[in-house]
Amino acid sequence: MKSNTTSNRQQLVRMTQSVVCASILSIITAATTGCQKPLFNEKTARNQFDTYDTLRQQNQPLLVPDDFGNPQPALRARLSPQN
Repeated sequence: MKSNTTSNRQQLVRMTQSVVCASILSIITAATTGCQKPLFNEKTARNQFDTYDTLRQQNQPLLVPDDFGNPQPALRARLSPQN
């Protein structure tokens, strides 16, 4: 009888561990994927100046690659005087 009780207890422990692991994995997945849509859509204008520039085909890129290929804000292009 002892061995039967011990094996049942071990099965219960394994099942509990697998349920806990699955729960933790699902919580981590939900937290990393996010539950809401982004605040700003990339296709819509963020302010009236972007709309003005887009209508006149003078829009500036939001990001430019740096020397290493990483995207950086295009501040120099956006803040320079426009001709």
